[in-house]
Amino acid sequence: MEESRNYYEVLEVGIEANQDEIYRGYLRAKNAYSQDSLALYSLMTKEECQQILDLIEEAYSILSDPNKRRQYDEVRGFNKGMPRVMRAASPGLTSADNSDHHLNQAQDSTGEHSMAKIVAKKRFGLDYNENTDFEREIESTTEFTGEFLKKIREYKNVEVDRLADMTKISKSYIRYIEAEDLDRLPAEAYVRGFVYQVAKCLKLNPDMVATSYLYRMKKLRSEK
Repeated sequence: MEESRNYYEVLEVGIEANQDEIYRGYLRAKNAYSQDSLALYSLMTKEECQQILDLIEEAYSILSDPNKRRQYDEVRGFNKGMPRVMRAASPGLTSADNSDHHLNQAQDSTGEHSMAKIVAKKRFGLDYNENTDFEREIESTTEFTGEFLKKIREYKNVEVDRLADMTKISKSYIRYIEAEDLDRLPAEAYVRGFVYQVAKCLKLNPDMVATSYLYRMKKLRSEK
């Protein structure tokens, strides 16, 4: 077991969570990383998903067993010097416990698991040195050409391979968009969707960028 692993954080429950809360945390985590859920947001590959699901199962196997949980807590130093109170499921909670229970229910109803947010941030986060002048240029631009989109991508340190992974658009189409290769680009409806996703991942206004690019695309085709 890696020292850095905190099974309570994996299931997103407190170290004083009762078995009911641990079980709900387990189900919540599994649902958040199911293939159906992740396919919708394109956050993770199948392999990444399986790795986290394995970790969730590992966490639950420890925390759902009172003896294993006690040993785990001792090794990690949780609740040191304090006797563990294994609270009952929600029907038998005290008024103080019920406050925690309702708080967890409110957290459950948010609809998006915070572990998924962490994964999304890692996958879609941009790490670059901000250039004030160029930021102003981006903000004031109303016509987004393929060349300018490429310039923004490179400025924000996003390789074509990574952008393809973020958007699920082929590297070839990304290059065609940047090169304004009209003969190789698909129908306008698809191009708009592609440019929208590219702009979104580059933290631009996707509607404005897609509309601008399509307008330019039509203009260039009319001039041929």
